[in-house]
Amino acid sequence: MKALTTIFLLLCSNVFMTLAWYGHLKMAELKWFQHLPLIGVILISWGIAFFEYCLQVPANRMGFLGNGGPFNLMQLKIIQEVITLTVFVIFSVIAFKMQIRWNHILAALFMILAVYFVFRQ
Repeated sequence: MKALTTIFLLLCSNVFMTLAWYGHLKMAELKWFQHLPLIGVILISWGIAFFEYCLQVPANRMGFLGNGGPFNLMQLKIIQEVITLTVFVIFSVIAFKMQIRWNHILAALFMILAVYFVFRQ
């Protein structure tokens, strides 16, 4: 159960992270947002990132083998990266209408291989 909870929390934290890091690029299309100074954009991104940390820190603490969780540090990081890239791809397709190409699919396959190898005993 800790494994699923950890993965769920990491998934949720990555939604906030992606919005904090890249959401302002999409929000630039809004008239009120266009007139914000850079410090305003940064503060909004920090506000969103706060929720990322509120989910990511507990996920890593709960999931870490040293705290009674199921994953070692390397496994946690690989899981995090795969989730990050997956959330980013979904976000970029939905928000920016990006096209998925063959090289993106190949990269996804390599990520799956990375997960396989990091969990291999």
